Amino acid sequence: MTSGQLAIFTEANRPLRLEEHPTPDLAKGEILARVTLCTLCGSDLHTFQGHRTTPVPTVLGHEILGTVIESSGEVQSFDGKTVGVGDRITWTIAASCGRCFYCERGLPQKCESLLKYGHAPITEDWVFNGGLGEYCHLKPGTSIHHVPVELGDEAACPVNCATATIAAALRRAESVDGRTVLVQGAGMLGVTACAMAQTLGAQSIVVADTNPSRLERALEFGATHTLDANMGSEIVHRIRELTHGHGADLALELTGSLDAVRIGLDCLRIGGEAIWVGTTHPTEPVKVFPETVVRRMLAVRGVHNYTPSDLDFALRFLEENHRRFPFSALVEKTFSLSQVNEAFDFAIDSRPFRIGIRP
Repeated sequence: MTSGQLAIFTEANRPLRLEEHPTPDLAKGEILARVTLCTLCGSDLHTFQGHRTTPVPTVLGHEILGTVIESSGEVQSFDGKTVGVGDRITWTIAASCGRCFYCERGLPQKCESLLKYGHAPITEDWVFNGGLGEYCHLKPGTSIHHVPVELGDEAACPVNCATATIAAALRRAESVDGRTVLVQGAGMLGVTACAMAQTLGAQSIVVADTNPSRLERALEFGATHTLDANMGSEIVHRIRELTHGHGADLALELTGSLDAVRIGLDCLRIGGEAIWVGTTHPTEPVKVFPETVVRRMLAVRGVHNYTPSDLDFALRFLEENHRRFPFSALVEKTFSLSQVNEAFDFAIDSRPFRIGIRP
């Protein structure tokens, strides 16, 4: 029996513990993948810092690329191809049953028996359940996707969280083509939203953030205008100026900031849409006047994670556009698994778009 190393999270703001564990005996339909790269998402940092809770002990990391080293029985990818040893793959952030109330209604990410990589407790039969390890143990109900050979690891690794989530958010929008899109936040989600909105035909893409260097980077990803989010409600006036007094067609809130939630609603035109993505941790309530929503005919939608089809779209998007936009440069530094605690310290102190960890 082989074994592999894991970085185990047990408590907020405490160093992760490196341990060696035997690799699992696979049940039918399961896969063992050797992790080639894991990138740290903002939710990993929030969990590590205690801003959100997760069952412990656990293995953090859900933006994962891997190579199949073993499978039990025939396993098919999203597009119906057989998944074999040596295949370079990514997979959905969670495994879903496909049969429950939510799965049957197009919400597999809310499956009643969801197993979520990087967010689940270690159990006797599921130890390698996150990206911060040498291996990841894929359960039945996980949607497997082959990674195009043209995509380098750094460009592809965030696809099964950041890129796919933006694909889901823009899918929920009534339309992007010919529209003015306000992107609130120029982090990994934000610059991805700029690039994807441009390829979908957005007329104007306005990005608001407090970080000037991130606003500069957003321009490289298709933003047409940038605004300093420190202006607060002045952003509403600027959006009106850019849209002949009407307001934005679509506001994507990607920061989790309550001020951004409020301002985004105020920036919308009559009949505009707000899609909230960034608030994945507990907050105070936001005051919304029902009359405003009714009279201005606003739509508000929440998006959490994505479907397998969104991940497929995200991979195709990167395959077609990775040379057009500098996605690989967003993984700003790479650490080894033995340096995992240094990696978290660096990510928290420097706030890069992404860092990578290679076993």
